[in-house]
Amino acid sequence: MTTRSSGFSLIELLVVVAILGILSAVGIVSYQGYISGTKQKSAENTMLQIALAQTEEYSNSGDYYTQGDTCNPKSINSDLIETTLFGGGDVITEDVGYEMCIQEVGTNYKVIASNEKKTITMTANGIWTGK
Repeated sequence: MTTRSSGFSLIELLVVVAILGILSAVGIVSYQGYISGTKQKSAENTMLQIALAQTEEYSNSGDYYTQGDTCNPKSINSDLIETTLFGGGDVITEDVGYEMCIQEVGTNYKVIASNEKKTITMTANGIWTGK
């Protein structure tokens, strides 16, 4: 006499759960990569906006706005950039996750953006490092 079972065995269910766990782990890692890439691209766009504002500042005052020979990208420096170059507009948003500063390099400048994992720089001539 043979009996037929219409359900799944415990081993089959464990295999399915293990496969779903592996797929979700891969998906989460991939999603985090997309998020960090998007934040970096947003920081780069903000740096380009700063470069445009620097051009306007140079036209108005004859000099670029800088924060000294050395600078550390911190919240206070980002706020000063927004106040000085953008009239207080919220250009460097917290969602991006990068803080910025503008370093004096001779008669030019360098924009530095940094978060806990990465630092990106852009010179006045548009040369990027850390991309």
